[in-house]
Amino acid sequence: MTSEEPIRILRAADRPAARWKNGGGVTREIAAGPEGSGMDDFGWRVSLAEVTADGAFSVFPGIDRTLTLAEGAGMDLEIGGVRRLVDRRYVPQRFPGDEPTGCRLLAGPVVNFNVMYRRDAVSADIAVVRGDLALAVRPGESLLIVALEGAAELAGSAELGPYDAALVTGPGEIELRSAGRAAVVRLAPTPARAHGPAPAPAEPGIAQRA
Repeated sequence: MTSEEPIRILRAADRPAARWKNGGGVTREIAAGPEGSGMDDFGWRVSLAEVTADGAFSVFPGIDRTLTLAEGAGMDLEIGGVRRLVDRRYVPQRFPGDEPTGCRLLAGPVVNFNVMYRRDAVSADIAVVRGDLALAVRPGESLLIVALEGAAELAGSAELGPYDAALVTGPGEIELRSAGRAAVVRLAPTPARAHGPAPAPAEPGIAQRA
């Protein structure tokens, strides 16, 4: 890894559980930005949520989110009155966080990998990958890597156990090795809308996807 800042390793064992914003479930925050931000003023937030019962998701005005089923049979969601079946693991699902969203569990509890980002300030590109991958982190970007299935290794830097994470700030390059599946989340500031529409999120520079 070549970068002006070291890689931050974020261990799953160090994450406290917290109630959802609406009190309907439990979440464990992996990372958020800017540093020190809370539930009402984050630019982006990545977490693991445990859903054990049917009910409504919290509503987050101005937030887009990507949900990836990590454990369990799945959910039948209703997002703004439109049904969406989430029954395949490791497939990212994008939807507006400010739309009323109801959840019915298909067959017992699930664990969801959640990425939330303020649509007028941050772009987020999420992929679930496996294999040996070369990842480039451009200036101004942050790259969050989370081991979702099994362990992963950052060559020459660290080993990640299940649900461990690494936060990398660009510019730099990193080698990821994963026999299972790892989430790669690329985060960058959104260009000011006054200068035209924001470009489509960049691909995360990966060789394979699950």
